[in-house]
Amino acid sequence: MSKPGPKSKSAQTHHAGVYKADTIKDVAESLGITSLSDAVASSLASDVEYRIHQVVEEASRFMRHARRTTLTTGDIDLALRTLNIEPLYGHTPHAPSTFRRALPFPHLASAGAVYFVEDEEIDFDKVLREEKITVPRGVNWTAHWLAVEGVQPLVPENPPAVPREEPGPATAAVNGKSPQPSSNILAQGRQQQQSSQQNQQNQLVKQVLSRELQLYYTRLTSSLLPPSSSPSDVTKRTAALASLRADAGLQALLPYLVRWVGEGVVGALREGTDGEQEGKTLEVLLDVVGAILENGTLFIEPYLHQLLPAILSTLLHSSLPRSHATHLRTAAAQTLGRLLTQHSTTYPSLSPRIMKTLLVALLGGSASGSTSNPGPLNGFASGFTNGNGSPSAEPRGAPKPLGTREGAIRGLVGIGKEAVRKGVLEGGGARIVGEECAISGGDGVDGVVDAVMTALQTLYPLSDMAESLDPAIEEDAKLIGRLNDVLGDFFTERIVSRGDRTWAAGVLESVGS
Repeated sequence: MSKPGPKSKSAQTHHAGVYKADTIKDVAESLGITSLSDAVASSLASDVEYRIHQVVEEASRFMRHARRTTLTTGDIDLALRTLNIEPLYGHTPHAPSTFRRALPFPHLASAGAVYFVEDEEIDFDKVLREEKITVPRGVNWTAHWLAVEGVQPLVPENPPAVPREEPGPATAAVNGKSPQPSSNILAQGRQQQQSSQQNQQNQLVKQVLSRELQLYYTRLTSSLLPPSSSPSDVTKRTAALASLRADAGLQALLPYLVRWVGEGVVGALREGTDGEQEGKTLEVLLDVVGAILENGTLFIEPYLHQLLPAILSTLLHSSLPRSHATHLRTAAAQTLGRLLTQHSTTYPSLSPRIMKTLLVALLGGSASGSTSNPGPLNGFASGFTNGNGSPSAEPRGAPKPLGTREGAIRGLVGIGKEAVRKGVLEGGGARIVGEECAISGGDGVDGVVDAVMTALQTLYPLSDMAESLDPAIEEDAKLIGRLNDVLGDFFTERIVSRGDRTWAAGVLESVGS
C-alpha cells in the first residue's frame, strides 16, 4: 500500500478562516519574533479562532439562561472562568465601555468603519461647585460607665432617664396676682397629681415590656381566650400553649401572664359557672398554669402566691359546670401536685399551708361532729388549733358543699398517698362525706363518691383476681366491721359491692402503716 505524498506548500499556507495569519505575524513582531513561517502563523490563527468560538459559545449559554439577547462582558468573564482561562481585567458589566464610530476617512475609502472607546468628559467647574463628600469614621469601640454607685451617668451612650412630671401648682397667677386658694382648686390639683402619677406608671409599664413582647402578649391572650372549638382556633391555642412551655424569653412577661390568669379565673367564677363557656375558660386557664410550670427557664417562685389562689379556687369551688367539674378538679389537683413537687423544698411552709386549706375544706363544718384530728402528716401540719395553740377538737366553719369536699379529696390525691391516708382515712374524711351523701339521698353525689373511691385506689390498687367478701365468714365479717369503723356505712357498702377482699384488706393496712 503506497503512502500518500506530502502536501504542497500552497495547501499548507492556505487559510480560509476569519482570523488572518497576518495578525499573528504582527503580534509576533511586537514580541520580537521576526522569523515566523506562514505555516505556523496559519496554525496559530486557526487555533485562536477556535478558542474565540468556544468562549463566545459558552458566553451565549449564560446569556440565554439570563433571559437576555445582549452579550455582556460579564458573560465573557463567566465563560472564561468555566473554561479555566484567566479572566480579562478592566472590563466589568457594572461599567460597560461605550464605543463610538469614527467619521469616515475620504482619502482612505478602503479602511472601513473604525470604532473607538469614548472617554467621559469631566467639567471641572461642575466638580468644583459640588459639595465634598465626607468619609465617615471607621468602626471603633470605647468604654463608658453604665452606672456609678447605682446612678446612671448622663452620657450619650446611656439611654435617657425617664422624666418625672411634677404636679402643677394648685393656684395660678392671674394678671400677676395669686388668687385665694379654694376647695375646688385644691381638688383639681389633687386630680392632676393623681393623673400625672398614673400616666407615669403607665409609661413605666410600657417601658418594661418591649414592643415585641407587648405584641406577643396580645397575640397569646387572643389565641387562648375566648375558647372556641373551630379547628383554626384549636390550632392557635395549641401553638400558644406550646410556646409557653418551651420559649425562654418570657420572664419579663411572667407577672402579666400570672395576673391575667388570676383575673380570668375570678371573672369565670364570679359570672356563674353553670355555662359551658365558663367551664372551657377555666380549662384553658389551668392549661396555661400547667404550661408555665413546665417551662424550666422561668423563675416562677416569686409569683406562687398569685398562682395558688387561682388553682385552689378552681379546685374547691362548690358549683362548677357538670360537664367540666370532674375534669377541672382533676386538672387543678394535678397542677397543685406538680407545683408542690417543684417548690416545696424551696419553701418548707408551702406544703403545710396547702394541706391545712384542703383539710379545712374536707373536714370543716361536718354534721357528725367528728373529734378525730389528722395530726402531723409527713411534714404536713393540719393546722387545726385553738387559741392557746393546742389541737382543736373540731374544725370550725360553716358546712362545706359536696363540690368543695370533692375538690379537697382530689387535691389530696394530687399531693400523694400519705396525704390521702391522713385526710381521708385517719382524719375521718370518708366517714364525713359518706354521712352527707346518705343525708342528701344520692342527689349530685356521683362526683364526690368517685373522688373517694379514686383516693382509696390510690392507697391500694384493685387486684386482678378479685375475691368477694362474704359476711357469713368470720374473717370477712371482722374485715367489714373494721371498714365500717374507718369509712362508715356508706363507703363500706361500696367496697363490699366491689367484691375485692385483697383491696379492702390493703386499704385497712394503710391506716396502721
